[in-house]
Amino acid sequence: MKSKLITVILVFSSVTTFSQSIESLKVATKKLYEANYLMDFQAIVSLSYPKMVETVGADLLLEKIEKHYENEEYRLREQLEILPFQYGIIKKVAEKTFCVITFRNPMRYFFENKLTPEISTQKKAWLQEINATKDVTFEPTRNSFNVRKTSTYVAIADETTSNEWRFFNLDDSNQLTSFKSLIDENIRKELGL
Repeated sequence: MKSKLITVILVFSSVTTFSQSIESLKVATKKLYEANYLMDFQAIVSLSYPKMVETVGADLLLEKIEKHYENEEYRLREQLEILPFQYGIIKKVAEKTFCVITFRNPMRYFFENKLTPEISTQKKAWLQEINATKDVTFEPTRNSFNVRKTSTYVAIADETTSNEWRFFNLDDSNQLTSFKSLIDENIRKELGL
């Protein structure tokens, strides 16, 4: 009887913990996407994985994110305020908890200088390459490109995050590089990345 009670308590405890983890993950994911949508660059940095922020440097990371969204050549805007996120399985690996999150993410790049047909063809090829998608459409009247792609976040909770969810945005080449250097190859394989 005592062993059955212990089993029931353990099962209930693990279900409750998982439920709280997925709920807190959903809240944190929404905050990160909202920060990107609203271009709250400071919030993006604060929701990023601390070891990555430490490695890159908070000021440099903030500068890189700002330049990714607004620079002399273009302005990048997320198009949808709310997105349906697809959550992978929450996995505990090497004292860290991971979850891979994907979502369809339409974005628009507004170019500052009027693009000629030749330059727009070059920019389209460049946007297809950096966004890893073929779904790039030039809109000459708006001097912009509509880019539809699947984006990937990796959420991590561990001792460096006080077991709060923090993220890598694998769309960002700098964060992808940091992810590969900070997270062991075997863990990346286990996560399917």
